[in-house]
Amino acid sequence: MENESKLVEVDEKHLQFRVAREAFVSEQILSGEYEKIFDRCWLYVGHVSEFSKPGDFVTRTIARRNLLVTMGTDNRINAFFNTCPHRGATVCRDRAGNSKNFQCFYHGWVFGCDGNLKSQPGKDRYCADFIASGAGNLVSVPRFDIYAGFCFVSFNAEVEPLPDYLAGAKEYLDLVSRYSESGMAISSGTQEYAIRANWKLLVENSVDGYHAVSTHATYLDYLKNTNGSLSSTKLEGTSYDLGNGHAVLEYTAPWGRPIASWVPLWGEQGKKEIDQIYARLVELHGEDMADRMAHKNRNLLIFPNLVVNDIMAITVRTFYPQAPNYMLVNGWSLAPREESEWAKKFRLSNFLEFLGPGGFATPDDVEALESCQNGFSNYRLVPWSDISKGMGKASPNYDDELQMRAFWTRWNQYISGSPSPQATIRRLPSATAA
Repeated sequence: MENESKLVEVDEKHLQFRVAREAFVSEQILSGEYEKIFDRCWLYVGHVSEFSKPGDFVTRTIARRNLLVTMGTDNRINAFFNTCPHRGATVCRDRAGNSKNFQCFYHGWVFGCDGNLKSQPGKDRYCADFIASGAGNLVSVPRFDIYAGFCFVSFNAEVEPLPDYLAGAKEYLDLVSRYSESGMAISSGTQEYAIRANWKLLVENSVDGYHAVSTHATYLDYLKNTNGSLSSTKLEGTSYDLGNGHAVLEYTAPWGRPIASWVPLWGEQGKKEIDQIYARLVELHGEDMADRMAHKNRNLLIFPNLVVNDIMAITVRTFYPQAPNYMLVNGWSLAPREESEWAKKFRLSNFLEFLGPGGFATPDDVEALESCQNGFSNYRLVPWSDISKGMGKASPNYDDELQMRAFWTRWNQYISGSPSPQATIRRLPSATAA
């Protein structure tokens, strides 16, 4: 890729980190991202809670590939390419459900929920051991693994083991998975929407603690003016580079959290329930961990495009580029299986009020990202985005930009095709000066 070594520029002496805006508008760079990032990394495909019994399935489009994810009769979850090995038709055309068998509508081949070919019209005219040989089975995705209930696929057979890939992000997936004794579960329904902006802008936005006060001022004013919906807690915290391009913000915030931070709006019934949830967290995990679970918020990015917002509600979100200036977004809500009707009511209210496509936050963010994309039309004359805030600090604040630099550093390593970060980022001469 021409000039790829100049897409990220670091001046360590003057504490400056810049990203070329060409990276947000180039068709060539997008093609390289699919080849060098999405085809090589681990990608989120679903959650174990979506598969409770044999035959449960979902179909998902992951990095332009149509997948069928099922629970087989052995209770194992499998991921297959949703493509008939016979003539290539899509085998399962439903989005989710339960079926022990999947029949390709084109020629009637039938596959079990374990992906094995079970029958085919005119099978006596095939080789006697055609079915037994496995030649007609659905093709498995090269790599599939699960961590803390989160299911990942990779189209790269040589990808590193998932626990190694996740690096420091494992701690935060573990934390989310431990909120519930009976397990965390994806709520029914999916949020789907499009943004006319580059996908990397949503990466930045998802771990940006800097924009909330200005971009989401309406939401904060709403909380202040709604009787009892806001605590006196301030927005403050720390950002962390978790390795391998993953990053997190961990911070306190004034909104309520059904796990398990009360606000006056929820009344005495809510306080009683929140106190019970908190007491159980203390019993299970100790006072320090319970306090962290209940009273800290987390915006977690797992490279390249999984975001877990553990804030006033828990969302799981992925997004894939369709063009340099267009992405499709999918979001799900995650909650304890055993939550009460009261907790569900306020969690869903929190979820839709702020994080939903029609809530306070998402329309603001969409407007901001599309405004940035529009501004990038001037990239040849205004060529750089600055991501330097907090650079050089030993302990960056939640509203610094360490987390974005972690993403961009790893992004540039993949795009440049080099394992050495020193070799893949353009460092100005002043960066090596005394």
